[in-house]
Amino acid sequence: MSATAPSPLQESETEADTRPYARPSRGWRTVVWDDPVNLMSYVTYVFRAHFGFPRERAEELMLRVHHEGRAVVARGDRERMEADVAAMHSYGLSATLEPTPDGGGGPGA
Repeated sequence: MSATAPSPLQESETEADTRPYARPSRGWRTVVWDDPVNLMSYVTYVFRAHFGFPRERAEELMLRVHHEGRAVVARGDRERMEADVAAMHSYGLSATLEPTPDGGGGPGA
């Protein structure tokens, strides 16, 4: 009688049960805040230059910043939003990063 070696365990039978629970990727957004320094025309220019928004969309977002004190200008993965926040800072705008309430990270503002 020949002895056969036991078959190797499948990964799902061993490692999967010991791995930490992986949460789905959380969405993030870039928020630009109102400030007393930058002209509305400059903020519109920045939104067009950096994000590629058409003039109408850039003006709409600029007016939201002006009247409401803030506007979400982009949504996406954390790394991209961190880069957008850094870019807004380089233009002299006040911007922060925050998680999206629903956890989604779809593109666009």
